Amino acid sequence: MARVTVEDCIDKVDNRFDLVLLAGHRARLISQGASITVDRDNDKNPVVALREIADETLSPDDLKEDLIHSLQRHVEVDEPEADASQAASAEENTDEAPDQPDAIPFDQMSEEELRAGIEGLVPPEKGDDY
Repeated sequence: MARVTVEDCIDKVDNRFDLVLLAGHRARLISQGASITVDRDNDKNPVVALREIADETLSPDDLKEDLIHSLQRHVEVDEPEADASQAASAEENTDEAPDQPDAIPFDQMSEEELRAGIEGLVPPEKGDDY
């Protein structure tokens, strides 16, 4: 393919804006070292990404899923839910936890104690670095 156009790719991705997002994401992946699925022909990464989409060597759905995954900050892991009997036994064990030596103690501090502690802090001395 000598020249790739939006019309070549719009058959695979219906929305032009989605096409730009997917091609940009793929171009970044290529620049990070991902292997390409078409001949480069001395083209730059965005053109190679568009050619891959136009030639259907990559699925737009897979690219979209990869783009979404790359933008996520927190990925929830589905954990199997415990049975009702296991949940009840777990609650009974947590009621007994303070008596066990494995329990982690936490310090409790009132707001007044916190304020007094902060007021007692001494600012660092200014040295030659400042």
